[in-house]
Amino acid sequence: MSQDVGRGETGGNLPQNRSLLLIALGSNMPSDAGSPVQVLQKAVAEIVQAGAVIRAESRYYVTPAVPAGSGPDFVNAALALEAQWSAVEAITILHGIEAKLGRRRTKRWGARIIDLDLLAVDTAIRPNMAVARQWMALPLEAQQENAPGQLILPHPRMHERAFVLEPLADVAPDWVHPILRKSVIEMRDALPPEARAPIVALD
Repeated sequence: MSQDVGRGETGGNLPQNRSLLLIALGSNMPSDAGSPVQVLQKAVAEIVQAGAVIRAESRYYVTPAVPAGSGPDFVNAALALEAQWSAVEAITILHGIEAKLGRRRTKRWGARIIDLDLLAVDTAIRPNMAVARQWMALPLEAQQENAPGQLILPHPRMHERAFVLEPLADVAPDWVHPILRKSVIEMRDALPPEARAPIVALD
């Protein structure tokens, strides 16, 4: 795990042609790679192998599955990385790593070996502000039944998920959501205490 946990270099200029990507990682099933923690470690290694430079890696957190009762507790983490990837290239690479590690996309929001979510690429809004806001406003029931047919950035659910924001605060506390105009710390601290309480760091 990164020795720069909690103090990732998220400010300053990026090398030419590189973007800052924020990634959420999660696992609640063992695989050939080992335990969920070992699966996440393998995923990080695969991301580096694909050409990314890790700027900061969060601690690992144990978090209840969402929705409640849908499976074993997850181990979650977050990465801030630099890469010469477009948003579409990034999601393609992440999905390829998921498949390599054994994930099969058969059930939405079910138990899974590995989940790699692209949260943000710099401060890009995709495909546009109106569509991004539409998906951000989708009620929980509709979220469980519908998935966007295109890449939405920033991730439309990141601002309301403690299991995303707690580890993300380790690596990119000052990143500002381009639609909500709030930092990761501000979004995390705006969550109700009962949403944050079950999220426990492993170390």
